[in-house]
Amino acid sequence: MNSFVFYNPTKIYFGSDKYGFIAKEIPKNSKVLLIFGGGSIKNNGVYDRVIKSLSGFEVVEFGGVHPNPTYEYLYDAIRLCKTESIDFILAVGGGSVVDASKFVAAATFYDGDPWDLLKKKSVVERSLPIGVVLTLPATGSEMNAGAVVTKEETQEKLGFFSIHSFPKFSILDPQATFSLPYQQRANGISDAFIHILEQYLTYSVGASVQDRLAEGLLSTLIDQGPRTLENPEDYTACANIMWASTLALNGLIGCGVPQDWTTHILGHELTAKFGISHAESLTSLIIHVWKERFEEKKEKLAQYAIYVWGFQANDLDSNAKQAIDKTRLFFQSLSMKTDTSHLNMSMTDIDNIVRRLEQRKSFPLGEKKTVDKDLCRKILISSRNI
Repeated sequence: MNSFVFYNPTKIYFGSDKYGFIAKEIPKNSKVLLIFGGGSIKNNGVYDRVIKSLSGFEVVEFGGVHPNPTYEYLYDAIRLCKTESIDFILAVGGGSVVDASKFVAAATFYDGDPWDLLKKKSVVERSLPIGVVLTLPATGSEMNAGAVVTKEETQEKLGFFSIHSFPKFSILDPQATFSLPYQQRANGISDAFIHILEQYLTYSVGASVQDRLAEGLLSTLIDQGPRTLENPEDYTACANIMWASTLALNGLIGCGVPQDWTTHILGHELTAKFGISHAESLTSLIIHVWKERFEEKKEKLAQYAIYVWGFQANDLDSNAKQAIDKTRLFFQSLSMKTDTSHLNMSMTDIDNIVRRLEQRKSFPLGEKKTVDKDLCRKILISSRNI
């Protein structure tokens, strides 16, 4: 196991009816910016509970944050924080709302162009504190220090990480997910699943604790995910999916192990170019990343086949190929895409993606830094499944 430092200061309130803790966690006399999405929280009762919990605080609202939040839209929220002298941000929604809130919180105190925080990786020296009320388990943003934002003008989707961006607290109420539509649930399950795979499916460094944790989370998503799709108000299944999605990317299973993230980096390019969901970009690519990097990954793929999918230990190549097939079928059972044929991605599109990554000095990618621009191009071509 490699050496590591683990730090995560986010306080979690898990379970039903935890909204009363919001007022206890936000400093008194704070002026609160409430950031939320398209308005579903006003239909499922979450908004009313949050507003009730904020009684006594001055609240300014900023709604309409869409999936893959854009820099252009969030710029108004940054300006609002400055003109209204906001003290605290409360994000109510899924990962996009939380990521948007982290960006707004960091950009409020940044003197230059806020996009530099992502484009030039400018250091975040200070950030407004944020809290979270999670309504869609998927990204793990409710318990980590990262965020991703899209710039429409340039079709770029970039991320940043800062120790100042950890939420102070997060409310995780499984009942808040009961009203989610099928596809959002499927996206969330897939997103969390691939977060785990990016940290687990690399190569062994003897980190048995992290491996067993990752395998347990993957097995939970496989077992409990379909239950939430069949019965959206199954509290036990929703609770397990919510917690598994948080643990998938709160830093714990990534301690002391090599990590990949090739699928994510390429997936961000597909989302920025074609406007597809984050989860769809990931499920459309990961199988093809594995196929093109089979020799590098087959040992861990075989382990995944045995510990997660229940195959008997057999020929290494056979087990690894079975793992790929089972993963593809699992995503397809969730109605997720497993190739990019539906995008009609041209060779010009692929060349442009590779060129942009090269300009950003993103190469080499992967846990062993073996994914160069040529291999990246091969993965994207393979994903078209022509």
